[in-house]
Amino acid sequence: MAIALRYAARSDIGLGRYKNNQDSGYAGPHLLVVADGMGGHAGGDVASSIAVGELSSLDGESLGPEASRHLERGISRARDTIKRRTGDEPELSGMGTTVTAILRSGRKLVLAHIGDSRAYLLHEGRLTQVTKDHTFVQTLIDEGRITPEEAERHPQRSMIMRVVGDVDAAGSDVDTSVREASVGDRWLLCSDGLSGVVSHDTLEETLLEVSDPGECADQLISLALKAGGPDNITCIVADVVEVASVPDSTPQVVGAAAAAGRRGTVAADTPAARAAALVRDAEDEDEADEDGGPSRWRLVRRTLAVVVLAALLVGGGWAAYAWSQQQYYVGTATADAGANAGQNGSQDGGQNVAIYRGLTQDVGPIRLSGLYEEQELPVDTLPQVWQQRVASGITAESLNDARRIVRDLRQRSDLCDPVPVAPAPTATSAPTATPSPTTASPAPTAGAPAPSPTTPAPSPSPSLTVPPGCEEAG
Repeated sequence: MAIALRYAARSDIGLGRYKNNQDSGYAGPHLLVVADGMGGHAGGDVASSIAVGELSSLDGESLGPEASRHLERGISRARDTIKRRTGDEPELSGMGTTVTAILRSGRKLVLAHIGDSRAYLLHEGRLTQVTKDHTFVQTLIDEGRITPEEAERHPQRSMIMRVVGDVDAAGSDVDTSVREASVGDRWLLCSDGLSGVVSHDTLEETLLEVSDPGECADQLISLALKAGGPDNITCIVADVVEVASVPDSTPQVVGAAAAAGRRGTVAADTPAARAAALVRDAEDEDEADEDGGPSRWRLVRRTLAVVVLAALLVGGGWAAYAWSQQQYYVGTATADAGANAGQNGSQDGGQNVAIYRGLTQDVGPIRLSGLYEEQELPVDTLPQVWQQRVASGITAESLNDARRIVRDLRQRSDLCDPVPVAPAPTATSAPTATPSPTTASPAPTAGAPAPSPTTPAPSPSPSLTVPPGCEEAG
């Protein structure tokens, strides 16, 4: 008998700061895709929609042994399309997306993965995470520097090392694998809006207890919302079933790639979700105020903000400031910044890596950070992705942790130093024998210029090669 996928896709904006859904999902008879866009207002929703749009064309008949190659090419096309889009619209620069996709070809399932969206497999009652996150903390786990439990609380736990975008991260390789489709297996594809707040055990319990894929997906969204829902939430639940004939199934598109990508699912009908929706609606009312003057909601929020700010300044302002001065982060310092702090900036006017004490954000005109230590480490010697992260500020748990981050950056800079390569030896002609003194030299012709001595060819300069993986270094 033939096999088929019985699937359901769901997506929700969540209860966090987002006004739109940057996740996209696609579920069809042969293809499952979850894409988590990034870039905020710079177009995370655009990037995830592009990924789903490029891959959706693969949801046709079985592609046979070429399925893996087709899936990789689809992701490559998505990357090229994102780059072209940012070239045409510079305001979208910096957008990117994760991609976790399964392409079914007969009884084979091809899995492609890049980023931190995940694929789980429920097999014989046990849930296993099939993909490995392409994140900074996962690298620390692999190196034995932190435990998985410590990674859940690490300040850089959301730092992605690979992404499909206009500026590739430290690597752009896609992890691919092929598995046998076993009847009775259940697959879960999800963004970190679900896996980041709902525990592995709870995911396993829900996937085991709720048999219908649609009801199960709704329940998973509800669990993420009850846990606070700080991010967009997208999940696909798909069962491998045996059928007498392959049924006609309608693909499901959710999130930013769908026409109604901003709307939540029915699972969002909770008190917390309704409260978050009211806040977003109030903000939309401000933006749509046709009179040009402040709306009632805007006046209320401004008044509350003034009251809260006054209370903070009078009651707890100093305590909050004192606490902020116990925080550290790694950023950049220019020559001017170093001078303002009483230290030396980089001599060429560029930027150096520096440790700051305080918070990366300011409160209005109040600056909550100051230069603590400037390092003799030019920012432009780092790979491009790390230049961007240092420019954005890498938070640290303590001063020692900040110095550890600087050591890691220095190692990356050292690894990316160009390596001199000696030029290949060039062939030289044999020396010409010196004429015998007894041999008469012909007399110079009248008016002919005197022969000039031969100038030796200059020695070729050694070339420089950039180590693999460091081509983006500035």
